[in-house]
Amino acid sequence: MPTTNHLSPKQLSALTAIILSIPICLGILIISKNWIVALVSLTVIFIGSYALILFTLQKFIYRKIKLIYKLIYQTKATKREEFYYDNILPQKGIDEVREDVETWAEQRKKEIETLQQNETFRKEFLQNLSHELKTPIFAIQGYVETLLDGALHNNEVNEKFLINTSKNVTRLASLLKDLDEITKLESGEMIMLLEQFVIQDLMKEVFETLENKAKEKNIKQLIKKDSEFEFTVYADKEKIRQVFTNFVENGIKYGKRNGIIEASFYNVDGKNVLIEISDNGDGIAEEHLPRIFERFYRTDTARSRKVGGSGLGLAICKHIVEAHNQNIHVRSKLDVGSSFGFTLPAKKALHP
Repeated sequence: MPTTNHLSPKQLSALTAIILSIPICLGILIISKNWIVALVSLTVIFIGSYALILFTLQKFIYRKIKLIYKLIYQTKATKREEFYYDNILPQKGIDEVREDVETWAEQRKKEIETLQQNETFRKEFLQNLSHELKTPIFAIQGYVETLLDGALHNNEVNEKFLINTSKNVTRLASLLKDLDEITKLESGEMIMLLEQFVIQDLMKEVFETLENKAKEKNIKQLIKKDSEFEFTVYADKEKIRQVFTNFVENGIKYGKRNGIIEASFYNVDGKNVLIEISDNGDGIAEEHLPRIFERFYRTDTARSRKVGGSGLGLAICKHIVEAHNQNIHVRSKLDVGSSFGFTLPAKKALHP
């Protein structure tokens, strides 16, 4: 027997009709002392009450509910929806309808919150993009105007100004290149060239490429001892090289002098390889971690721009990993260091 909270209109009408007809018929029985009259009265009153109550519920209450459903979905009803409104909806209890409306309201609330967040991110992105473009453009403008005003013939400054102009042009070109790349990654236009390769070999190549930068701060680059067993992965090698390069460069930029950058590799479940690149640098405050992979997001604006970079590196890394249908994560603690990790599909070596 369904609870009163989940009665359909027919069940509610029948229950109400019984409650109305029984006392009336008991009264008729007491007055007339005739069971036949009482039973006939019970039948007539029950049928009449049931029909009247059901008609009222369906005609007035469920017609309003039907209108609410149409307003919720804001579309002209299809034949299937009309069948639902006319046949399925009237069988639902009021509480079931309420749950449907509450579910719809919760979904709309989440959509509104998402739109508000996206609007906030859009504004921040445009502000940051404007700043990132403005800085090198104004610098180039200043150097060129100074040269045109006469400094071009001053051998003491013209070469210095031209070198600084070249650096800002390079920075601007790098920013535009990163913007173009992240746009392609986000739109799915970037072509992924998947192949099998040993992930540790790629890590060693990146370490060798950045060895001179690491030596400037006496930072050691190494692969963790228990991670020396070779893992073959199936991925876009050059894109993963880009991810490794970004993580290692960040470890060098923000790492402590005489520090360490360590790469670890683990077999997760036989199907995926977990890669983690850790450093013992300054670390990242906890409140910044949820947004660290956003475009142009900087934990320390002044310091980040001082050490260089477009502010798009981690965002590009995130999109590259997600383009492989994998996840990226970060663990960090102030004055302890940071660890960036992601997984890649594992493949058995072609020639074991």
